[in-house]
Amino acid sequence: MENLNGIMQVLKLAEKLKYEMRHSWMSTGRQESVAEHTWRVGLMAVLLEPYIEEKLEMSKLLKMIMIHDLVEAEAKDIPAFDTLYDAERKEQKRLAEEKAMHNIRAMLAEGPGKELQALWLEFEAKETFEAKVANALDKLEAQLQHNEASMDTWLEIEKEMIYLLKPHTEFHPVLEELRQMIVAEAEDKLRANGFGQTAGLTK
Repeated sequence: MENLNGIMQVLKLAEKLKYEMRHSWMSTGRQESVAEHTWRVGLMAVLLEPYIEEKLEMSKLLKMIMIHDLVEAEAKDIPAFDTLYDAERKEQKRLAEEKAMHNIRAMLAEGPGKELQALWLEFEAKETFEAKVANALDKLEAQLQHNEASMDTWLEIEKEMIYLLKPHTEFHPVLEELRQMIVAEAEDKLRANGFGQTAGLTK
């Protein structure tokens, strides 16, 4: 069946996410894969759903989370700090990911492929409620994983980035409270490892 052949292509592409490594380390000292990150973002959505009182299309939210990083099977994972102050690198990343999503869409039947691309673009735009929630959880999970990793895996810029999460969560009190908990945990880790909270968080 032609439609299933396309699905098989995407599934085989997605297998790469199991070995595409992120700049995040596990508490065991092993590097984290993109697939592992995506899984826990989805789990966060499931666990938080009862505490989000607004109307939330859970199916759409989970679809966005599941497909958001699918482009990295082709475009590779680019750490947030690589594009934070580099507009040219950020644009290169955007173009590479758009090309990857176009290729993924082409693997699928017209309807499902178009829906997948539309959901990915909706996540990227971060305008709908579901997209904002998905984006917030994506950012929070990344910091949570950093908190769980050994301090010697942190780059200097990552000590600064813990304070850049608020714009992603301030639209909702539950997500903002979770952010505060994760930031407090990061600060405790920094203090425990001899870093202060003064400007630059220098030792």
